[in-house]
Parts: sequence; structure tokens; C-alpha cells
Amino acid sequence: MATLFDTARRETRPLLALALPICGAQLAQAGMSVADVMMTGRLSATDLAAVSVGSSLWLPLMLFMTGTLMGLTPIVAQLLGGGRIAEITPNVHQGLWVALVLGALAAGLLWFAVGPIFTLMEVPEAVAERSRSYLLAVAFGMPGAALFQALRAFSDGMNHTRPSLWISLAGLAVNVPSNFVLIYGGEGLTSLLGPWLPHWLQALPALGALGCGIATALSLWTMCLCMGLYTRHSRAYGKVSLWHTASLPRWRLVSELLYVGLPIGVAIFVEVTLFTLIALFIASLGEVTVAAHQVALNYTSILFMLPLSLSMALTVRVGNVLGQQRHNHARRIAWHGIVLCLAVALLNGLLLRFTAEPVIGLYTRDPEVASLALSLVLLAMIYQVSDSLQVNLGGALRGYKDTRIIMVITLTSYWLVGMAGGHWLGTRGIPGLVAPLGVHGYWIGLIGGLTVAAILLGERLRRISKAVAHGERDPLHP
Repeated sequence: MATLFDTARRETRPLLALALPICGAQLAQAGMSVADVMMTGRLSATDLAAVSVGSSLWLPLMLFMTGTLMGLTPIVAQLLGGGRIAEITPNVHQGLWVALVLGALAAGLLWFAVGPIFTLMEVPEAVAERSRSYLLAVAFGMPGAALFQALRAFSDGMNHTRPSLWISLAGLAVNVPSNFVLIYGGEGLTSLLGPWLPHWLQALPALGALGCGIATALSLWTMCLCMGLYTRHSRAYGKVSLWHTASLPRWRLVSELLYVGLPIGVAIFVEVTLFTLIALFIASLGEVTVAAHQVALNYTSILFMLPLSLSMALTVRVGNVLGQQRHNHARRIAWHGIVLCLAVALLNGLLLRFTAEPVIGLYTRDPEVASLALSLVLLAMIYQVSDSLQVNLGGALRGYKDTRIIMVITLTSYWLVGMAGGHWLGTRGIPGLVAPLGVHGYWIGLIGGLTVAAILLGERLRRISKAVAHGERDPLHP
């Protein structure tokens, strides 16, 4: 008991010190998407629809890249903990090569694959045309986004998470004014700043969705360049110097990164597509249901940022301590992180309970939407616990470089239990016992899928941490 108390006393502050800047960075990046939706929505419904449809295509690609490159974090963390400083730079260089390839592939998909997808989805021609131009512009930012994520993974692995916060805020600071100028053009600037503007500024065309895409690409490259400059000049990384030497692709290091990172990318992509498909199924239930689902999901997603950030911090701390060969202590840190995330989830549940009505009132004035959203938020109190547990158990396992099992468990839990079970409850209910539950059935399915994932990941963490602590498995070479 004393050992557990000592671990809690010593590790809570370092975990939160790592997690809070990550949380701020996540919120800043989410703010870019909010700004895009709000600002295009004020121009026209067609531009809003174009950006919404386009975002549903490029955001999963970016999250897949982010997840894959997150494999660099435990690699760097373990090398740092083990004092193998000289090996960090070549590993990061391989991460940058992988980022370039992923960014180029994502750009290629956005350039060449969106036409057939829009045809398959039967997107209206006006929306498809503007969304296509939006995605063509965003595509130029994909390599920058990938390189930023690789450098961020390196910085996080070095226990230095604050740069991602400040640089994400810089990206937001570029995104909002660029949106204003490019979406609304000279007319929008004149309405904001007055008729004294130079004529050439007043004559700027309103580019709508295309302008939003250009602004997004600019902000992504701004974040990439700022992170590059910071890692080049900051003394925070000690003896690690990324930019004084160069490394050609080394397939052994690339394969190690992909071995750890690719399952993370696939797991995140699966989770994103799960929510996308649920939104499509719910669309048939009517606009009130769709609106209520979106309001409840948006609000709970904001609160989920802290548990998500805590999981990323847990990856770093577990990786550091494993690199130091302190296997028993790594095990204690992992389980302390799980207890801490449970406390955060319960706090989020209390916030949902007492703030749901006023917050939902900020989203909508429609009493039907508000009432349905409130009932979903009550389900989200359970959802927060399961989701927080499974994401932090996954974070601890990433610290052990044990990522393939995360992919297998999430695929099974999300699709067989979450998606299939939710669809069954939503459309058929339980024959003879419960009528079809509609949107509530889908949310109950999500809770079930996340709970199953948490149970299976918890058992995996118990086994892997025990095996490493007893010397039956080497976490440095899984």
C-alpha cells in the first residue's frame, strides 16, 4: 500500500505536467475545425456542406498519419530513459522520412480519389465541386501536417510537450485571420475594418470553401515550420541535435517504427470511421435526431480531451521508465495512470450531470433537439468512464510498444460489439423484450464496445506488465 501511495504522490504531478500541454494543443487543433465550420457557415449553406463533406475525408487521413507517427514517441522515450541519446536522432530522421511518404500519399488520395468517392456518395454537384476545390487546397498541407506530427512525437518522447501547445496556438492564430481574408474576400474585410482599406484589398475575391482549404494548408505548414525551427534552436532537447546531420532511409529503423506505429494508426482510423458510419446510419432517423446526436457528441468530445492527453502522457512516462530498466516501477506507473484517468472520467461525469442543460442551450434553442441531446448526455456519463479507461490502457500498452494487440482489440470491440450491436439495438431492439431504441441503441452499442475494449486491454496490460516485470519479455525489442 505504501508503495502505491508513493507512486501516486511522485507520479501524479509529472503525468499532469505532460498531459495538460497536450490537452491544450488538442483543443487548439480542434478549434481550427470549429473556426472552419463557423466561418464557412456564415457565407453559405453550400460552402458549409462542402467543408463538412471534405473534412470527413481528410481528417481521418490525418489522424491515421498522426497515429502511425505516434509510434515514434515510445521509441524516443525508451531511448531517452535508457541513456541511449545517440540513437534518438537517426530514429527521428526515419520518422521524418515516413512522414514525408505518408503526407505525399495522403495528398495524392485527396487529389485523385475524391471524384469517385463523391460520385459513390451521390453528393450534389454544387457541393461536390466546392468540396473538391477545398480538398485540392488542403492536400498541399498534408506533408506539412505529417512532418509536424513526427516532430511533435519526438518532442513528446523527450518529455517536452509544451511546444506542441504553443505551436498549435500559432496554427490557430494563422487559421482564423486567413480564413476571414480568403473565405469572405474584400467585402468581408471592408465590413470588419471599414472602407478605408486599399482598393486592392477591397477587390479580393471571396473564395469560400477553396479559401478555407488554403487557410488550412497555410496553418498546417506554419505549425510544421515553427516546430522545425523550435527543435533546431531550442536547448530543451539537451545533446540531441536533429539538424546537424542527415540520415538516408534505414529499413530496420523504419520497420521498427511501422511495427509500433502502424497498428496505432489503423486503430485510430477504425475509431474515426466507426463514428462516421454511425452518423450516416442515424441520418435516416431524422434531422432532430441527427442534431441531438451531434450536439451530445461534440460536447462530450471536448471533455474527452483530458483523458486522451493523459493517455499520451502515460505512453511517455511508461516508455521512459522501461528504458531505465525499472520494470516494476513502470508497472506501478501504468496502473496509477489508469486510476488517475478513472478519477478524471468521474469528474467529467459530474460536469456532464450539472452543466448539460445550460451547455446544450448554447448549441440549440429547439426544445426537441435539447431534450433528446440531454438524454444522450446522460448515457455519455457512462460512456466517459469506458472510453477514458480504454484509451489510457492503450496509452500504457504503447509505452510497452505493445500496439498490435490494441489494433486487434479495437477492431473487434468497435465493430462487432459497438457498431453491429448498436445497429441491432437501434433498428431492431431485443425481439420480444425491447422495441427498437433508435439513436439510444447506437449509444448503448458504443458503451458496450468501449467497455469490452477496456476489459480486454486491461487484461492485456496486466499480462504484459507482469511478464516484463518478471523478465519474461523484453519491452525494448517486443
